[in-house]
Amino acid sequence: MKEETKKQAQQLCTFLTDHKGLEVTMIDVSQDCSWTDCFVICTVTSLGHLRGLAHEIWSEIDSLGLEVRNRHKAVGDDGWELIDCGDIVIHLMSQEMRDFYSLEKLWQKIGK
Repeated sequence: MKEETKKQAQQLCTFLTDHKGLEVTMIDVSQDCSWTDCFVICTVTSLGHLRGLAHEIWSEIDSLGLEVRNRHKAVGDDGWELIDCGDIVIHLMSQEMRDFYSLEKLWQKIGK
């Protein structure tokens, strides 16, 4: 992973932690994935928390100079918001979604 990407991902992790995100994790997938370098994963505590974080993170993304490749008009009700910033993909997930999809375990297995 490029050093600049790592730095930006770490700043996003700090932002999410400061905004009460839980279990904030960064996963380097650059060796196993052709379309991104890392995932930033964060658990939200409610649908309102998900909507608030999804709204607030846009200013942080802008300040880091990241380009967003997808943009939803509104956060869905499924408990998972994905924000594709190219080299960094942000996953804001309810605990239920995070447990079900278990992205950390999935990508750990792919890397082996």
